[in-house]
Amino acid sequence: MIEVNNLAKHFKRVRAVDGISFRVDEGDIYGFIGPNGAGKTTTIKMLATLLLPTSGSASVGGYDVVTESDKVRQLLGYMPDYFGVYNDLKVWEYLDFFAAAYKIPRSRRVGIIDDVLNLTDLIVKKDAFVAELSKGMKQRLCLARTLIHNPKVLILDEPASGLDPRARIEMRELMKELKSMGKTIFISSHILTELSDFCNKVGIIEAGKMIVSGDVDEILKAVSHGQLLVVQVPKGETQAALKALEAMPKVLEVFEKDDDEVEFHFDGGNEDRPALMKHLLDHGVNVLSIKDSVNSLEDIFMKVTKGQVN
Repeated sequence: MIEVNNLAKHFKRVRAVDGISFRVDEGDIYGFIGPNGAGKTTTIKMLATLLLPTSGSASVGGYDVVTESDKVRQLLGYMPDYFGVYNDLKVWEYLDFFAAAYKIPRSRRVGIIDDVLNLTDLIVKKDAFVAELSKGMKQRLCLARTLIHNPKVLILDEPASGLDPRARIEMRELMKELKSMGKTIFISSHILTELSDFCNKVGIIEAGKMIVSGDVDEILKAVSHGQLLVVQVPKGETQAALKALEAMPKVLEVFEKDDDEVEFHFDGGNEDRPALMKHLLDHGVNVLSIKDSVNSLEDIFMKVTKGQVN
């Protein structure tokens, strides 16, 4: 649904986006990750036909964002990181205005407005003034506006920015619901816990360059250097475990995780775990358990980025 090839955007001396490429298939939730100043919003504005690329190409639903921008806009729902809401309008009036802008017939608007308000859990605020809404409700109202023309592709720029924990959880659940409806979602954030529960693909951008892109599990395997395991020992006995593991050939890296846990990369399969256990016991380590460590988007991000910004 989204295909980007060597896309670049330069502003005088700044290469905001520097030749990035990635692909988002139909039904994906693609997390676009990067620190502030990495080029996320610039990329999104090019995909949303609001900025012309300096070079390269991008398409949405098979339509080029430069030469077929009108067709792209029909497929696309874009929620910017900063959006204008009209405080002197009621919620239904705000949505009715945008429904008219999308040329939705007046006879269909009431039903469509009720549908998007139900989906975003705002139906009880239908007759409230926009000025009366909390920030979280305004975020959901902007998302409702984005859905008003039933787009196939959603591009959401920092949709949970500034929300309280409950509102963020509600936003995550809404993303899952939209995926179940068949939407393709491209969502940017620098808060990785927002994305780890529902994204099946990620792209990490830093200083305008795409560092890594693809399936979350495949990226985890690529950056983890084998299995990531944790051995638990009695409190205060981690040093013995560290020394024993460092002496084993298939152990690549060892980290003291806690005063009773040691984490390590193991370049072996499940069939090698009995030998691993025997090695630890032979070296006097009192092993309580060996288990897989759960890697996260934070782990990927810290391993592949260098802290650079434009």
